[in-house]
Amino acid sequence: MGLTRVVLGVLALVTLCVPLGSLVVDAVMEKIDGGGLINLGNRERTWTPYMSLSHLLSEIESITSYFSFRTFDPEGALFYGDTDNGEDWFVLFLRDGVPEMQIGKGDVLVSVAGGHKLNDGLWHKLELHSEGKFVVLKVDDHRELAMGLHSHEPDTSKEGYIRLALGGILVSEKKLLLPLNPLLDGCVKGGRWLNLSTLWDSTPRKTAMSCFPNIKAGSFFAGTGLAIFNTSDLPGVDPKEERIIITVNTSSTTLNGTILSLRSLQSHSTVLSVAKDTNSGMMIFKVNTETTPINEKFDEDLISFNVIIHKTSVAFETKNVSSESHLRSGDYSSILAAWNEGMLLAFGGVPEDGLDSGSDYMEGCLDTIFIQGQKIDLDQASFKDASVSSHSCPV
Repeated sequence: MGLTRVVLGVLALVTLCVPLGSLVVDAVMEKIDGGGLINLGNRERTWTPYMSLSHLLSEIESITSYFSFRTFDPEGALFYGDTDNGEDWFVLFLRDGVPEMQIGKGDVLVSVAGGHKLNDGLWHKLELHSEGKFVVLKVDDHRELAMGLHSHEPDTSKEGYIRLALGGILVSEKKLLLPLNPLLDGCVKGGRWLNLSTLWDSTPRKTAMSCFPNIKAGSFFAGTGLAIFNTSDLPGVDPKEERIIITVNTSSTTLNGTILSLRSLQSHSTVLSVAKDTNSGMMIFKVNTETTPINEKFDEDLISFNVIIHKTSVAFETKNVSSESHLRSGDYSSILAAWNEGMLLAFGGVPEDGLDSGSDYMEGCLDTIFIQGQKIDLDQASFKDASVSSHSCPV
């Protein structure tokens, strides 16, 4: 079980590309043919790969593969391969935008990371090939990383099967050297991988979205789902200021529906929401049962606002050129107390009893979200509907 065997499993992975129009559905799985374009995001399950296959090692002849990859996502699993049913494995992923490779063989783990950040929203050509006992990663035709592992065990590289996966891993995440958020909002295309033409197995997705022709950084909501955080997992109430500040910036010209909502876990009621009405173009600010239409004219391509919760007031504050604040006074100390204990803060709709259900879903792109000044990543949400793209929006 030498390194060659692991390398073969690795290199067979590298060029998975799938056209949405080539899906063939059976009773349980979809059969997918490689060679086109595929969106790695929009999946319900965290670690489960988008697609996988198993193939005889003895039929592997080529050990060079390549594909093009595009993302704004700083972290996530790109592809994975193993032999011996997961005893020997390899994974390539991004961490802080930088490519990282890991090999696991028995109790030995090898990890290497480095090179240029790849989460710039541009297409990059990635190539993997073997150089003796090393796996080499090239990015845009430049040698980026090399990782080697020497074993004194007998080389059985042509025995058994390889398992391949894209967008996840097939072993326990506990085997990784460092923790990782595996969800990856990105696309691959133009793949050429080894000599295999085997169809891949894929779990049908609730919302199968194509790769946008042109993208910008942001979080895209398709109008069919939302992302929900438990506020106890978010930055807490500032003890000096005794206030909560939620900041939303968006340049989406077609934004409509509920942008954010805050719900009590005790009373199951929505205590606050901000929505944009499609017909009037006005923002609707609601606190408990009292509604305040915001008559201010927003720029055509810019909506930026703060929601500020104090003990004695809640404010909707616009951040446009003519900044304006809409204040509602009252006793809101219970919201501050409940925030640290846990409430449901949703973006893109109003959650109902089940986290996977809601209403008044938003359609459009949120460029950035900040809570207490800290940027929020939707991949960290307690629940995120598969229709929500965490890091990319169509231009």
